[in-house]
Amino acid sequence: MLNTVVRHLRCPHCGEPLAERGPALGCSGGHSFDIARQGYVNLLSGATKLSADTREMVDARAAFLAAGHYRPIAEALVALARATADPAVPGCVADIGGGTGYYQARLMDAFPGADGVLLDISKFAARHAARAHPRIGAVVADAWRDLPLRDGTASLVLNTFAPRNGPELRRVLDPRGALLVVTPRHDHLRELIGALGLLRVDERKEERLTAALAPYFSVVASERLTRTMSLDHDALALLVAMGPNAWHQGSGDLRERVAALPSPCEVTLSVALTAYRPLP
Repeated sequence: MLNTVVRHLRCPHCGEPLAERGPALGCSGGHSFDIARQGYVNLLSGATKLSADTREMVDARAAFLAAGHYRPIAEALVALARATADPAVPGCVADIGGGTGYYQARLMDAFPGADGVLLDISKFAARHAARAHPRIGAVVADAWRDLPLRDGTASLVLNTFAPRNGPELRRVLDPRGALLVVTPRHDHLRELIGALGLLRVDERKEERLTAALAPYFSVVASERLTRTMSLDHDALALLVAMGPNAWHQGSGDLRERVAALPSPCEVTLSVALTAYRPLP
């Protein structure tokens, strides 16, 4: 897909448009970026403050999502996109910090005329994303730096459990486009916080998110999604291994803690979905 979505990309070094040049992407400034044999391109520029997900974390996420445990989030995201995005606005569907492409693939099915560009700092996530859907092009990039996307090139931007760089999200989004953000709420996975030593979600997270994006976006729709998941021990282990809690857990200690829980275990899924429009 990179030969199709390259028209949405720009050089991370000089900002010039990228074009396909044989087995690589290049710009008029002489910068060149090889296309990996797995189908993604690495557009990282310089050092990053983010920790990229490991192969093990990405594999765990792919397995957990494939089992359908977060399907309600994907379905709610598609419904929110249909309610707030205008199909007549030209541009791509950009997923910033999109991981394996699970959520964006559902959006691609809902918007059959759109191309998708997924950015993630993990090359292992990009490998999965390059295979997630025929119309997704995967790019390794840092969400906290200047995004390697052209100005106003996206008609819809997704941000699901990922960093939010307000000025850059505003720059790459068409003035008539929509930004959809999914964040965990304070009671997300509450049954596991103490039992498995998971990180707590700040109770003011939604408030802080709105304040951080307020200079660039206005809220046009929001909803809260709460479901109960029934997870066996294997699913619980994948859930911990796929996210930031994996950095703080030893495998032996995790197995012991999971084994002490009932199977299946009832676990709360609780997220906020918010749609934004760019300010003039």
